[in-house]
Amino acid sequence: MVDLPDASRRRLVAGLSGIVLVAGSAGAALAAKKEPKAPPPPPEKKVGAIEELMRQHGVLRRVLLVYRQSAAQLRGGGKLDPKLLRQAAQLFRDFGENFHERMLEQAYVFPTLRKAESPAAALDNTLVTQHDRGREITEYIRTVTGKGTTGDAEVMARALESYVVMYANHAAREDTIVFPAWREALADKQLREMGETFEDIRNRQFGKDGFEAAVKTVAAVEEALGYADLAQFTAPTPPRG
Repeated sequence: MVDLPDASRRRLVAGLSGIVLVAGSAGAALAAKKEPKAPPPPPEKKVGAIEELMRQHGVLRRVLLVYRQSAAQLRGGGKLDPKLLRQAAQLFRDFGENFHERMLEQAYVFPTLRKAESPAAALDNTLVTQHDRGREITEYIRTVTGKGTTGDAEVMARALESYVVMYANHAAREDTIVFPAWREALADKQLREMGETFEDIRNRQFGKDGFEAAVKTVAAVEEALGYADLAQFTAPTPPRG
């Protein structure tokens, strides 16, 4: 073994240390290349105000389809679990009447149309009257089913069917007349702000997943009543000639 002078030894140690540092840096750089940083998550997609209103209509229409099938079942002498019918009515009360109708349509949509003197505002009084009548029917359903029964089958069937017919026409007018007129009455910035406002109200009422929770609720009722399979509602082939 060669005995180096102290100065030479210090230079050798310093040189070796530099080699180690350079090698370490190169290794770290190589590791960084092999493990690229994960891309940032995509920005959350925002639901516009019009889409928000119309997809809420979708939930409510599914409740009404439960009503229609339930009415047919009652008229046919079939048994119907009153708890499930009450659950559907409660969803319509919470998500439809208290939230969609009162907090959004009656608080924001209808007043804007009246202020803009839109021809669509002529429907407002009828729409609000139908909101109120719907609440009366919902209360009847909740009261009767809350007693653990569906009551008189024919009376309940008529109540369910009357709500279905009323709301089918009601929602169709809103989707094709009222909501397009409301959009035209607002500037683009105002419409974006309305989307954020509606989202904030929904989150306060039901939490961030409020819409998804409503869909799951109606889907569970459909499943329990035997209405979940979409294929069963496929229309038969029409007669020829």
